[in-house]
Amino acid sequence: MPARGQLRPLSVAPMMDCTDRHFRWLMRQISRHALLYSEMVTSHAVLHGDRDYILGFVRDVEGPVALQLGGDDPTMLAECARIGADMGYDELNLNVGCPSERVASGNFGACLMLQPERVAECVAAMRAAVALPVTVKHRIGVDDQDSYEHLRRFVDIVAAAGCDRFTVHARKAVLGGLSPRENRTIPPLRYPEVHRLKAELPGLTIEINGGIRSLDEAAAQLGRVDAVMIGRAAYDDPFVFADVDRRFFADPRPVPDRFEVALRYGEYAARFLAGAPRARFSGLARHVLGLFTGQPGAREFRRLLTGPQASGSATEIMARAVAAVQRAQSARAS
Repeated sequence: MPARGQLRPLSVAPMMDCTDRHFRWLMRQISRHALLYSEMVTSHAVLHGDRDYILGFVRDVEGPVALQLGGDDPTMLAECARIGADMGYDELNLNVGCPSERVASGNFGACLMLQPERVAECVAAMRAAVALPVTVKHRIGVDDQDSYEHLRRFVDIVAAAGCDRFTVHARKAVLGGLSPRENRTIPPLRYPEVHRLKAELPGLTIEINGGIRSLDEAAAQLGRVDAVMIGRAAYDDPFVFADVDRRFFADPRPVPDRFEVALRYGEYAARFLAGAPRARFSGLARHVLGLFTGQPGAREFRRLLTGPQASGSATEIMARAVAAVQRAQSARAS
């Protein structure tokens, strides 16, 4: 089936407790074009939870954004896809990569790689429900079902259902033996198998994920696959994406200024908190703690955004933290 939607060569991976609306707002100040994701949302939460709270976003500010769904029921996922489309999301992504035991107990995430026919049914149902791209994020394999032949069989079956893009985390998932955090680091990266997948199936759109921490590494991967997804590196240092638009999207506008981004985020936080009295600045500040990673004054910046010293309005707190970095950089330059 022909793929739908626009292929974006760089994306920021969906990450639980990370890629919420606040982090997406921050990343959109740094890159106008990279594809961003929601956190994974289960189909039950979409259908029975507080939909505006769970799924709400400002498309004109945060877009393009993909909604990542977790589930294994084709009918429920099709309805979730319609809801996501109605709310303005740019694509729907099915999570077939999360290795946590809690997710596996609900029969979604990485354990679904062992049921490729079920994944294909879900993809077909979602694709029939909406005109948006329907994509799948998955692993190389699961437990002892991790040969290239297992990977190829999974992709062949799901591709026949019309999957628009395969985002392959180039590690296998170990279910029951490793924590989700350990599953991001302990199973070895196996990039050549993702490259082989693209070489053998040139008509499919293949995106690679896992362990890629710089734009130079991303550029090297783009010689072998269609797109690159960067996760923890983007959260640990959001400015790793500062040159993405010029380098990968031919946007000639200048690289954003770190200080301006930080100050704008402080203003954004103040506006949000004014309308959400139960929210706390700490919940928004955590997304910018890595904004000056590797820069003089980074430690003081983080200190001033956390703990008892973070008092006053969000705008004032951020202004003090930015001023501390500016002083440290001036001292280093003199």
